[in-house]
This record gives sequence, structure tokens and C-alpha cells, in this order.
Amino acid sequence: MEVPRSLLFLPASNARAIEKARTLGCDLAVLDLEDAVAPEMKAEARAAAAAAVKAGGFRGAVAVRVNALGTEWGEADLAALEGLPVDWIVAPKVEEPGLIDAYDARMDEGVRLCAMIETPLALMHMNAIAGAGGPLRALMLGVNDLAASLGTGPSKDREPLKPWLAATVVAARAHGLAAIDGVFNGLSDPEGLAAECAQGRLYGFDGKSLIHPNQIEAAHAAFSPTPDEIAEAQAIVDAFAAPEADGLGVIRVAGAMVERLHLLRAEALLARAR
Repeated sequence: MEVPRSLLFLPASNARAIEKARTLGCDLAVLDLEDAVAPEMKAEARAAAAAAVKAGGFRGAVAVRVNALGTEWGEADLAALEGLPVDWIVAPKVEEPGLIDAYDARMDEGVRLCAMIETPLALMHMNAIAGAGGPLRALMLGVNDLAASLGTGPSKDREPLKPWLAATVVAARAHGLAAIDGVFNGLSDPEGLAAECAQGRLYGFDGKSLIHPNQIEAAHAAFSPTPDEIAEAQAIVDAFAAPEADGLGVIRVAGAMVERLHLLRAEALLARAR
């Protein structure tokens, strides 16, 4: 599975934004039917998203964030996407594992599901949600809704959310899912964006959700392997492939002791770099 480094959200009701998204280098363009669309515009946005997915032309993959099942729009959103070449469905406010089965029953085979973790109840059930199987391929931490529902105060380094950043990555890794970091709200703070992307990478996230095209480059810089990381990984792979390493669980590479768990990580990094 190709894991997106950049997931750019754009209102499905905005035709100009959709057209611009076709020219952008984001890994995943997310046509939003939920938070970015007013209630009176839901039907129009749904039709626009279906038409955009059908027309294609995006440089990367395409996703639709539907309204949650249980709202008055969720069922119709999923029905409108049946048979269309959508790569991902992003499901907001997933709070219990049974919802994964509900989405599975309404999605075409082969479409991937990303579950958004945005509420205290979702945090309590996150391991069960992550283990629900079916089309689920990623967890995304919805930091804005989560902070609001928890009542946390503002913090540049996301201090109040750090336990849940780590918990999201743990749940994702335990069940073989991608972990997607939440959005950065500052549109004219490149230093803050770079710092938060680096923090997400440090915590183990695979990519970041974005709200503006000017955030794509920072996400790709943070969540792509660096030349030094690639060189180090290749050295580990080469060292374990040497005849003298045959049957050994631990070898010395560039002055450090390296185990086979490091080999697996190196192989994964090289695959991601390719």
C-alpha cells in the first residue's frame, strides 16, 4: 500500500479549488463534504465531488471525506460514490469499531478507508477501531475537533495532545495501518508548519493532513526519507546481504551494532523511498 505523505483537504463545493488540485503534487486530494461545506450546500457539494472523481485528472490519488454515517447526509454521500474511481474514503468522527463494518457494507471493493479519531470516545475505543479490519487502512488524528472536545488550551508544541499523538501511532502500528497526523492551522507560519511536521515524523506518523497547497512541500520534506537515511538504510541492507553476515542476528555497521529488526526497518524505508 502506498502511504500518502500529504493529504490536502479542499471543499468539494469549490470548483476552482478542485481544478487547482488537479495541478498540485499532493499525494492525496481529499474532496471534503463535511466540515468545509455548509448544510445548505451538502447536496450540491456531493454532486460536484462525484463529478470530479468521475472526471479524474488528479496527479495523485483522490479521496472523499463523507459526512458521518448517522448524519442526514452520510448514506447519500456513500451512495453517490458507488462505482466511481475513488481511491480512499475518509470517515469523520469514528467512535466505535462497528462503524468500520457499516462503511465496508457501503463501499466498493478495493476502496481504502481512513478513520478519523476526533473525540474522547474515539480515544477510548481506538485500539478496537484500529483492529476492525475490512477496508480500514489508516487512522487520522483530527486535532481540531479533538482539542475542542477535550477542552485543551492552545500550545505551539501540542503539549496537551502528545499522549494522543503517540496513542494513534501505537494503534496504527499494532494493526498494520498508516498513521496520519492532523492539520496545522497556520497559513502564514512556515517555521511552525515545518516544526509540527518534524514533530509528527518524530512521533512516527507517515503523513500529514493539510488545508492549503502551500503546506505540501513541508509535508513532503518531513515525511520523505532523507538522502542520509537512504544511505544508512542501504548500508544496513548491504551488510546483512554479505556472506559473512549469514545466520547472524547482530552485526556491526558503521561502528554501531545493528539487529535484524533494523534490517526490516531499513528495507521498509528503502521501499518508501522508491
